Amino acid sequence: MIDKKAKQKIIDKFKIHKTDTGSSQVQIAILTEEIKQLTEHLKQHKHDHSSRRGLLKKVGERRRLLKYLQKEDEKSFKDLAQQLKLKIAKKMIEEENDKKQLEQEMLAKQEIKIEEEEPAEKAEEAKE
Repeated sequence: MIDKKAKQKIIDKFKIHKTDTGSSQVQIAILTEEIKQLTEHLKQHKHDHSSRRGLLKKVGERRRLLKYLQKEDEKSFKDLAQQLKLKIAKKMIEEENDKKQLEQEMLAKQEIKIEEEEPAEKAEEAKE
């Protein structure tokens, strides 16, 4: 668990406005620090399964918040990922780019299919 002073430093560093304490950026930064501390704890205490479960919960929560932030404000997502040096953010960016590329390919195929059908329809009308 993070002590109050360390938590306040994180909040001061990542806050968006003067009274911000709970924005996505702040929550992600706090979770990242907690994850680092739990990881260090688990290196020493390998059989502490309840802490391992807590770590996995925090990682999942951070991932959900990152996904939300990426959807809502991509620029601040990239800035935060760079500041916190998050590996998972790079992976999420790659997945999002792959998804967009796949969608573009599917749209292109649909457009080609429509263009192929139009001349066939015109030829049928000409026969009539």
